[in-house]
Amino acid sequence: MRRRTRTLIGTLAILAFVCLYGPLAMSLADSRISETPAAVQAVLYSILGIAWIFPLMPLIRWMERPDR
Repeated sequence: MRRRTRTLIGTLAILAFVCLYGPLAMSLADSRISETPAAVQAVLYSILGIAWIFPLMPLIRWMERPDR
């Protein structure tokens, strides 16, 4: 598969994942995190803001592989 095709597929997959992850993270933040102290909230919001990248790292590596 050419790199251009992998990039297109990967981009669509990333968009789909973020469209699912965003509302999930917002509902978690609204239901549980809002009841915690401010310092804990800052840490948890930082974790939620960064956590989406870890499941996508293999996909990004696959997208960036050179053509054979």
